[in-house]
Amino acid sequence: MQLATQKAPPANIVLPHYAFAAVAFLVLFILLFFSADSFIGHYFNPKLLTITHIAALGWGTMIIFGSLYQLLPVILNSSLFSNLLAQITFYFWGPGLILLAFSFWTFAIGIPIQIASVLLFIAATLFLVNIIVTVTKAEKSNIQAEFIVTAALWFWVTVTIGVLMAFNLTYAFLPQEHLFYLKLHAHIGIAGWFLLLIMGAGSKLLPMFLLSSGVNEKKLTIAYYLLNAGIIGFLVDSLFFNGISRGIIYLLIALAGIAFFFSFAYEAYKKRARKNLDIGMKQSIYAFLIISVCIIFSVLNNLTIFNSAVFAQQITLLFGISVFIGFISLLIMGQTLKILPFIVWLNKYQKLAGKGKTPLPKDLFSEKIAYWQFLSFIIGFLLLLFGILISTVIFIQIASLLLIAAALLYNFNVFKMLLHKTSIQPFPKNN
Repeated sequence: MQLATQKAPPANIVLPHYAFAAVAFLVLFILLFFSADSFIGHYFNPKLLTITHIAALGWGTMIIFGSLYQLLPVILNSSLFSNLLAQITFYFWGPGLILLAFSFWTFAIGIPIQIASVLLFIAATLFLVNIIVTVTKAEKSNIQAEFIVTAALWFWVTVTIGVLMAFNLTYAFLPQEHLFYLKLHAHIGIAGWFLLLIMGAGSKLLPMFLLSSGVNEKKLTIAYYLLNAGIIGFLVDSLFFNGISRGIIYLLIALAGIAFFFSFAYEAYKKRARKNLDIGMKQSIYAFLIISVCIIFSVLNNLTIFNSAVFAQQITLLFGISVFIGFISLLIMGQTLKILPFIVWLNKYQKLAGKGKTPLPKDLFSEKIAYWQFLSFIIGFLLLLFGILISTVIFIQIASLLLIAAALLYNFNVFKMLLHKTSIQPFPKNN
C-alpha cells in the first residue's frame, strides 16, 4: 500500500508505457530469431544495433519512464511537476524509437536516423526537465531522489552522444572514430542511466516489498559517490586524455559502489518480515544474482589480454546480452508483477473500497503464467549465452524461441491487467 498516493499521476499517464514496453519486449526476441547469425561476428552491425536499441529504449527505458512517474511522488511525497510533459515525452519517445529501429535495420543513416535522434533528444530533454523540477519543488529530498536525478542527467548525456553519432554518420565531424563514441555511449547508458536508476528505485522498492526496516542507508550514499566517480573518471579520461584503455581502473571504482549497494540489498533481504517470496520478488532476486555474470564479462571486456579479436568481440557481446536481456529484463519482469497490479487496482477499485468485495492486486494476473514465463526466460537466456560463446546459430535460434515464449507469457499477464474489467461482489449478509 506504500505505492498508493494521491499525488501520483493518473493511470492513463503511466499505463501506456507498460503496454508499449511489453510489445517492444516481444518484438525484440522476434527480431533476434530472424537475425541469429548477426550474433556471430562484430557487434557493430545493423541488426544487432536494432535489437540493442529496442531492448534499451523501447523495453527498458519506456517502462522505467512509466514506473518513475508512479514511484517518484511516493519517494518525495510530492506530485509530478507536469503530467502533460510526461504525455508529450511518451509521444516523442515512442515514434522516435520506432523510426530509429527502422533506420538501423535498413541502415538508413541519412535523414531517417537524424529525425529519429532529434525526436528522442526532445523526449529525453522533456523527461529530464520533468524529473529535475519535480525533485527541486519537493519539500524534502533523499538519497533515492539523488540517484534518480543523477540517472536522468546521465540519460540525457547518453542520448546526446547518440544524437551526435547519428549526425556524424553523415557529416563526420567528430574527432575520434565512431566506435570510440559507441563505447562511451554504451558505458554511460548502462552505468549512468540504468544502474544508477535501478539502485535508486531498488533501494526504495526492495525494503518496501520485502517489508524490511532499519536498513543502513549510509551504504547507498557511498555507492552513489563511488559509481558516479567511476563514470566521471571514465568519461573525462577517455575524452581528454585518450584513456579509454584505462577503463579497468574506473570499472573497479564502480564495482566498489555496486558492492555497497549489494550490501544494502542483502541487508534488506536478511531483515525482511515477508519470508516467503512471491513470483515477482523471486524474479527480482534472480536478476540481482545475474549481475555477477555481468561483472565477469565486464572485467574481461576491459582487460587487454586477448590475442583473438573474435573472442574479444564475443565477450563484449556477452556483456551486453547479460546486462540487457539477463539482468535488466528479468528485474523489469519481476517488478512489473509488483507495481503494475497495484496501479491497475488503484485505478479500478480505490473509489470502490468498502462498497463490496474486490479482488486483490495479485488476483489481477496469473501466477502460473508468470512461473512458466520465468522458467522459459531463464533457460532461453542461458542457452543464448552458450550459443554465442560457441558461435552456433541453431542454439541462438532455439534460445530466441524460448525467449519469444517468455515474452508472449509476459504480454499475456500485462494485457490481462491492463484490460481488466471492474468486478465487485456484495459483502456476504450476516444471518
